[in-house]
Amino acid sequence: MYIQLCKREIAARFAPVENKEIMKAERVAFYARVSTLAGQSPEMQLVELREYAGRRGWERIEEYVDHGVSGAKESRPALNRLMVDAKQRKFDVVAVWKLDRFGRSVAHVVVALAELEALGITFVSLKDNLDLSTPSGRFMFQIVAAFAELERAMIQERVRAGLQNAKRKGKPG
Repeated sequence: MYIQLCKREIAARFAPVENKEIMKAERVAFYARVSTLAGQSPEMQLVELREYAGRRGWERIEEYVDHGVSGAKESRPALNRLMVDAKQRKFDVVAVWKLDRFGRSVAHVVVALAELEALGITFVSLKDNLDLSTPSGRFMFQIVAAFAELERAMIQERVRAGLQNAKRKGKPG
């Protein structure tokens, strides 16, 4: 299902954008995450995001921070709040310091980015130089989505092969 959603969203990304949309003041939300509580702080991420937003002339709306939470988890308290607030259109841009702070699973990241795009919210990953408000950023997202689709197809292929092997050995699937 997420693959079809991603394909629709990717097609929509290549629609022409007027310059006035790019030039307007944007409301930005930051998302930061640290995996452990021992000795890690999200402050370095937030400082760089604040500086970047300042250079872009963005208005900072909220900082969503998960402390001691793995990026492999799709459900994280601050990320969940961010997605709820996105649906309420509290901001125009979500900025992260690095994509792996947002998520470790390609499938999860693709689905979340497609959801943000469907809401009209731009995604920016500072250190990965990924800005989905630009043509090159949208192109990079298309590549990420293609890899996610390939990953899903390969998983399905392995599952089918495993089931066939189990069936040949007389084991229930």
